[in-house]
Amino acid sequence: MNNPVEKLIKEAAAARDMAYAPYSKFRVGAAIITRDGRYYTGCNIENASYSLTCCAERVALFKAVSGGERDFEAIAVTAGTEEYCTPCGACRQALAEFGSEIKVFMSNKHGDYLVRTVAELLPAVFKLDTPDQAPANQNT
Repeated sequence: MNNPVEKLIKEAAAARDMAYAPYSKFRVGAAIITRDGRYYTGCNIENASYSLTCCAERVALFKAVSGGERDFEAIAVTAGTEEYCTPCGACRQALAEFGSEIKVFMSNKHGDYLVRTVAELLPAVFKLDTPDQAPANQNT
């Protein structure tokens, strides 16, 4: 990685401060870095209708993608807890859309981290043959 892991984790920790988590009180921050070295951050944003909540990892990813990015090197996620913060299944699937080799740094409140690739976290990823079209209808 061209940039230090510690900077990526610090960006994630700073993003965590912006979390909107009035229901769970579980504040999460994420920072994703492109292969060109651009950082995008995100925090979890809860909603009274829990299914409308969006995780920090997807917020960071969606901000980057909406800014035209498609090539990612790594993402860091932290919740400021003793345990390492791992992405949920939905976030793993969203990241997999952009590459199974993206590194995922899962940090705890001490700045210690575990690293895995998206492929390691989601070995049986759902994937279409081509990203531009849905599979053909087999019933016609």
